[in-house]
Amino acid sequence: MSAASAHLEHLPRSLQLTLGLGVAALALFPFLGLENTDYYLQMLTQMMILAIFAMSLDLLQGVTGLVSLGHAAYFGLAGYALAFLTPESGAVSLWWSLPLAAAGAGLAALLIGFFVVRTHGIYFIMVTMAFAQMVFFLFFDNKALGGSDGIYVYFKPSTALGGLNGGAELLDLENKVTFFYCTLVLLLGVYAFLRRLLFSPFGRALSGIRVNEHRMRAMGYGTLWYKLSAFTLAGTLAGVAGYLWAAQTGFVNPELMGFHLSAHAIMMVILGGMGNFAGAIVGAFAFEYLMHVFKDLTKHWQLLMGGFIVLVVIFAPRGLLGLGQSLTERLGRRRPVAAPAHDVNAGEQHG
Repeated sequence: MSAASAHLEHLPRSLQLTLGLGVAALALFPFLGLENTDYYLQMLTQMMILAIFAMSLDLLQGVTGLVSLGHAAYFGLAGYALAFLTPESGAVSLWWSLPLAAAGAGLAALLIGFFVVRTHGIYFIMVTMAFAQMVFFLFFDNKALGGSDGIYVYFKPSTALGGLNGGAELLDLENKVTFFYCTLVLLLGVYAFLRRLLFSPFGRALSGIRVNEHRMRAMGYGTLWYKLSAFTLAGTLAGVAGYLWAAQTGFVNPELMGFHLSAHAIMMVILGGMGNFAGAIVGAFAFEYLMHVFKDLTKHWQLLMGGFIVLVVIFAPRGLLGLGQSLTERLGRRRPVAAPAHDVNAGEQHG
């Protein structure tokens, strides 16, 4: 299978319907009245945050064809930004801290991307990992930045609008259900934005770079600047996810910038299917769910997870969504097609 055909940009109606039902089920989950609802709400919220992170990487890996092993750096930087912006005496405003944290992550991606997008293939992978490790050890070895112990975020961001509405909170983010729905809205918003971007002229240019960058350059496209723009935007969206992670967990440490989280994001994108963003969401949920299942089975859960990823790559190279499309197409071909009525009547007349 070619690199181009390994990407599933257009989702069939059956998969769209299935994904829509999944979103509806997610939205209704808090009303199911299950035992340990708070625990499951926290787990699902983390899955949605990681889905946003995986979609940001899919913009690079699935759409543009740039595999980054340092994408977690921007995730962690935004989390640290929230930690530093939050005072010990109270909450920081969501309305300016989220854009500022995301912009900080995007600026870091712009500076790093200026150097790394000039490389290709394995060199791009290694340089992105090298820069991420530099950021990791900057925080790990520096006590002023929290060191290896990390930093606590004691308050979730405030949604008050200053003097408007008497200074009351518009949304109580300390409430797990409220935070769950806020994260769900952001997840759907990021997905809608990226799907619109995918079929815009900018997105088509990124897809062309993935398929044949030399031809795109010959056609007059400044591929370097397109890749740098995609790299910066992906870092900004990773920052949104990192901000939400820090707000939800109340803690950040250098591990959020480490190689392992970047590798997990790559596996999420591969597992769900590259190039359509819905696959990144499915991959994030599937990866996190399987990780919890395998951890309950054995302490060597990485072996089981690695084996499962290998099987997906071999037998479903377009990921779980691609596998779903293939099964749908096979079922569609097996359905008997009824003969048109006029053909039947014509046969009876000839008889």
